[in-house]
Amino acid sequence: MTHKHDLSRRAFLRQAGLSGVALTIGCCWPASGESAGEIIYAIDPNAATELMAWISIDSSGKVTIFNHRSEMGQGTSSAIPQIVAEELEVSMDQVSVRFAPANPQKYGPQPQDGSFSIRGWYEQLLRVGASAREMLLEAAAKQWHVPASECFAENGHIIHRATAKKLSYGALVKDAATITPPQQVKLKARKDHKIIGKSITRKDTVAKVNGSAVFGLDKKLPGMRYAVVERNPKFRGKVKSINDSETRSVAGVKHVFKVQRVVFGLMYEGVAVVADSLWAAMQGRKLLKVEWDDDGFEHLSSEQLFTRMQQELLKPIPSEVFETALENASAIIESVYEAPYQSHSCMEPLNCIADVKDDSIEIWGPVQEANWIQADLSERLNVPLKNVAVNMTFLGGGFGRKAFPDYPYEAALISKEIKAPVQVMWTREDDMTLGPFRSGAMYRCRGSVNVDNKIAAFQVICATQYMGAGADKEAEPQPVTVNTGGISGLASDYYQSIPHYSIASVPIKAPIPVMWWRAPTANVDAFACESFIDELAHLASQDPLAFRKIHLPSPRYQALIDKLEAISHWTSRRKNDGWGVAITECFGGIVAHVVKVSRKPDQKVKIDKVYALIDCGLYVNPDIIRAQVEGSIVMALGAAVKHATHFEDGKAVEKNFNTYAMPRISEIPAIEVHIMENDEKPGGVGEPALPAFAPALCNAIFDLTGKRIRKLPFNLDEV
Repeated sequence: MTHKHDLSRRAFLRQAGLSGVALTIGCCWPASGESAGEIIYAIDPNAATELMAWISIDSSGKVTIFNHRSEMGQGTSSAIPQIVAEELEVSMDQVSVRFAPANPQKYGPQPQDGSFSIRGWYEQLLRVGASAREMLLEAAAKQWHVPASECFAENGHIIHRATAKKLSYGALVKDAATITPPQQVKLKARKDHKIIGKSITRKDTVAKVNGSAVFGLDKKLPGMRYAVVERNPKFRGKVKSINDSETRSVAGVKHVFKVQRVVFGLMYEGVAVVADSLWAAMQGRKLLKVEWDDDGFEHLSSEQLFTRMQQELLKPIPSEVFETALENASAIIESVYEAPYQSHSCMEPLNCIADVKDDSIEIWGPVQEANWIQADLSERLNVPLKNVAVNMTFLGGGFGRKAFPDYPYEAALISKEIKAPVQVMWTREDDMTLGPFRSGAMYRCRGSVNVDNKIAAFQVICATQYMGAGADKEAEPQPVTVNTGGISGLASDYYQSIPHYSIASVPIKAPIPVMWWRAPTANVDAFACESFIDELAHLASQDPLAFRKIHLPSPRYQALIDKLEAISHWTSRRKNDGWGVAITECFGGIVAHVVKVSRKPDQKVKIDKVYALIDCGLYVNPDIIRAQVEGSIVMALGAAVKHATHFEDGKAVEKNFNTYAMPRISEIPAIEVHIMENDEKPGGVGEPALPAFAPALCNAIFDLTGKRIRKLPFNLDEV
């Protein structure tokens, strides 16, 4: 296969037909991403500029928008250019998109987490496009000797209203580049948007269909070696001895040596096998004999982990105020919920190319957090930050795992050792068994309702592993406070409507490395909270949706519930008909799911349909939103009824998709996605749509069968 090498920015602009002049515009914001700073321009497209998001227009009129965020399927390579193009007054057909490399001085923070791409940068990106437009307007007005107010921008041209004279952006770029960018620009009213809010075809669709899209696995470099690493399946063990005689006999194997990767400050050891081809490296690894030193840490099973969690649930010191409120209510319930450990299991396993020289490092691959990886490599290998290049490819899924710097660091160490570029490949088994994982969790939920059938008291105590390489200290008992703190996924209105609420979390001691997983903590917290809200509705003998409407009184939530009731035809439900609802809030997005279930002729439960309603405020591309919601539901379905990671003797059990089963297409129910229309600030989409599904499904099963599901995953055929 022939691989095209990525063009440098200079080569790209030259080959695009530049005469040497391009208008490059962008903004730099502080790390919070909340306020715009100076807008900077440059005549030389290679000039040093401090940019957050920027556009380049060449003399032929071609517009290039650099996407500073990773693209792992969530649609940033289309949505971000769509925002800029709206104010720039160009169609998406006139725009090409390129990934921006890691450069916090140019682009500001570039992490792909917290569903932040749109909600964090929406207005700033609009201002980038508007500033470029105003510079082009002024350039045209000067040529025509008319006031800029007599001109307007349309479809990549500046037009004079009175005479209908027209100049293309390409014809104006040289003059526009000499104009000081305006610091104050007027943005369009939402009603005037022609691109934002429209379902425009994604820019990456064709490339992904025809195979030209470059993922990390596709990237190649001249003279590149391939490496696989034998890593300790018990995570923390050290290399005691290596017998590589058979490995070195494999044709093409060049190097075998010990290597490390850093996981939350702990050095995890492995043995790298480097070869001329991936096949040779993998065959050599199979023949490698490594003896591990696994002393000094626990080798826990899943049963031991969850027993420890259950014990920790009773450690928090009770609050007298809360206990009194609980006891004074008319009815009380208590339940324990359990969610499992999960692998990220991205369709593209981890991989990374590193080329380390004496005074520079260059990385290529599916990286979700370019800035963090750049800074980590700079610090650990003592190379100036400006000499560390991190180049993003497409990601075949990320879900938080590919934001972590351990695998680029490992690749860099291997490249440094062999003094050549190397591509380190993780097998599916490596990817599934070596973590970090989403932590399992247990929840003790207690609550009560008063004589008015409203929630009088609500408590959730969670026992789980905190994110890290594994807590080594015993959890200290903590006091349980009332009406302070919060829990991920719980609708914010509950904190105002419930008179006595109490949230607590207790870390457990375990050596299993754990980290964020799509919709961090909300993906498990919401299962317990929204399932328990349903239990309280049943305790109060109230309709589950009406019960939520009473407790979510703000106009935004009331509108959401009214629409949910309408689109799902909730009022048509009958007793024991199999309908479940859940409403969650996280990362700036509010999502409600209604799930319908029924009994098949063989008496097995079937998921008939999912109604999903998302309120993400001002939105950019409805098709991208629908795709993200559908994907979230499928992922949540798998986590609820299909897969989990178990441990025996300190090692992950599930190694591939034969035991870590994914939902089949035949198992996916009909999904109907709706989007709220309002003028709220842009919110998240990629993560908020996941947490509500599992509780909505379990609540529907209770409605149908009377059986309350409190432990995930469960077998749908055995309900």
